[in-house]
Amino acid sequence: MTTPLANPGLATPPWWDDLSTAVLVTDANLRLLSLNSAAEVLLGLSRERIVGHGLGQWLKLDRNLANRLRSALTLDQPITLRARQMEPLRADSFLADVIITPLHPAGERPGQLLFELNAIDRHERISREEQLQKQQAITRAVTRGLAHEIKNPLGGLRGAAQLLASELDDSGLKEYTQIIIREADRLRSLVDRMLGPNNMPRREAVNLHEVLEHVRGLVSVQLPLGLKIRGDYDPSIPDVQADRDMLVQAILNLVQNAVHALEDGGQITLSSRILRQYTISGKRHRLVAKLSVRDNGPGIPEEIRERIFFPMVTGRAEGTGLGLPIAQSLIQLHDGLIECHSRPGATSFDILLPIDSPQGREETH
Repeated sequence: MTTPLANPGLATPPWWDDLSTAVLVTDANLRLLSLNSAAEVLLGLSRERIVGHGLGQWLKLDRNLANRLRSALTLDQPITLRARQMEPLRADSFLADVIITPLHPAGERPGQLLFELNAIDRHERISREEQLQKQQAITRAVTRGLAHEIKNPLGGLRGAAQLLASELDDSGLKEYTQIIIREADRLRSLVDRMLGPNNMPRREAVNLHEVLEHVRGLVSVQLPLGLKIRGDYDPSIPDVQADRDMLVQAILNLVQNAVHALEDGGQITLSSRILRQYTISGKRHRLVAKLSVRDNGPGIPEEIRERIFFPMVTGRAEGTGLGLPIAQSLIQLHDGLIECHSRPGATSFDILLPIDSPQGREETH
C-alpha cells in the first residue's frame, strides 16, 4: 500500500518500499507524513500507527538534533550527519548516516523535511549472521563426525552387556549389566540430541500467533510463583508456510530458557512484529516475521554470550546446553535465523522467519 505525502498531488513513487535506505517525510512541525518500509523496520512500528504523529514520539530527538532540524527549515539548506547514533523508542538503537533535505511541496518556503537514514551497522549485522551460520555448519559437521565415533562403540558396549546378562544367573550381577545398558542408551540419546533435527520441515499454512499462544499455555501451567508470561502480537502478520511442530519446539526451547533465567520471578513477553525489506544471511526478503521471547532477567554471562548457540554451552550447572542449538537448527531449516540481544535486565531471542521467497542476494561490502 502506498502512503500519500501531505500534498495530495505528490504521491510516493512505486519503488518507495523497495529502497534499502530508510526514508521519512515530516512537515515543518516534525509531524510524520510518510515513511517507507525500511524506516518502519528501523523504528519498529508500522506506518499505520505512526503517520500523523510527531517524530519525537517514536525517535529520541535531543536538543542539538532539534536545533539542526529547525536550522534546515529556516536556512533552507540540507544537513548531513555522519555516524549518528539514532535511538528509536520502540526498537533497538542504530548507527546511521543521516541526510535531511528541506522540501517545497506547495510554495516557495520549505514546508517539509525529507530524512534519509542509511544504517551503517546494518552490514555488520548481515556479516555477523553469515559468520554465525558458517560456525553452525562447521559445528554440525564436527558433531556428526564425533557422534559416529561415539555411537559405534556404544552399540558394541550395549550388545556385549545384553549378551553378558543372558549368561548370568545372579540377579545382583544382572543389575550391573542393566546399568551399563541404561547408560549406553542415555549417551546415545544425548548424542542424537546434539545432532539436532534430521527431517526437513513438513510445510503447511501456520498461524504464528496460535503457535505462540500454544507455547504460552504449555508453559503457564508450570510457571514458578511470581513469574508472569504475556503476549504482544501484531495481528496483521499472515500465515507462513512452516512445520508447526518444529516452530513449537523452537519457541518452547527459548521460553524454557527464559524461565530458567527467571527462577526468582520476573516477566517473559512473547511478541510478533512484521519486518519489511529485511535481510537474513545476505538474502533480502520483502516480508519477515519477527517472533521475540524477551525476559527481564539477569542477562546472559558475557563469557558465553558469543557461543550460546553451540552445543554443550550453558550458564547453568544442571543445563545440557542443547536447547538453543536445537532451536537454531529448527529455524534454519525454515531459512530463518535466531538472534540474541542481552544485557542485565533485558534479554531477547528474536526468531526471524521469511514470509516470502528472497529477492536476491545482498552485498555486505
